[in-house]
Amino acid sequence: MALPIHAAPWLARVGVFDLETTGLDVTDDRIVTAHVGVLDRHGRELAARDWLADPSIPIPDGATAVHGISTDHAREHGRPAQEVVAQVIHALRVLFAQGLPIVVYNASYDFSLLAHEARRHGIDELTMPSPVIDPLVIDKAYDRYRPGKRTLSVVADHYSVPLQGAHEASADAVAAGRVALALAKEFPLPHSATELHSRQIGWAREQAAGLTEYFIRTGRLEPEQTVDGTWPVRA
Repeated sequence: MALPIHAAPWLARVGVFDLETTGLDVTDDRIVTAHVGVLDRHGRELAARDWLADPSIPIPDGATAVHGISTDHAREHGRPAQEVVAQVIHALRVLFAQGLPIVVYNASYDFSLLAHEARRHGIDELTMPSPVIDPLVIDKAYDRYRPGKRTLSVVADHYSVPLQGAHEASADAVAAGRVALALAKEFPLPHSATELHSRQIGWAREQAAGLTEYFIRTGRLEPEQTVDGTWPVRA
């Protein structure tokens, strides 16, 4: 899936990052598995590292059903959570220091949970990670009215990106990176990763406002409640 020469040359190499966790609460839930890697412009993975953590709390059955990791397995085979969090943050810092944009699907979830894990374990968190590429935000911005869900598996299928082993951190991270490359072929993305990062901040805010309006209209939120649209780390 080589990109046209004129399409986003800054996507020649991208980092990819994904977490699988104990749940959906970025404040209280914990990392179970993590993946950080690098893709070339063809979507081939040049480097990769995976982690399995012992989150030090029970993994709910619902989470195990999603990613396949049980509490007993994590306790027996996982590394201490503090060690995993520190190593994941270091790996991301190295990629950012190299000037690579990092692709994360629904980035505000992964980066926010990682930030809370860092605080929990007394580790220096990533401060304003940038540049980040979030295919979820970009896809919604460029193809706003397309019907259907926007889960990674659905969006990957829409852009003809294979996704085998969904909800495995490595599979999801690589698929998200390949979706980002497909988006660069499909739409006129900005001319730099920095500019795209800045635009995503506004797009995420607008998308959250629209979701807030919808949730209030359908009774899922009270009129005084809002969906947090700060990106790539929630307020």
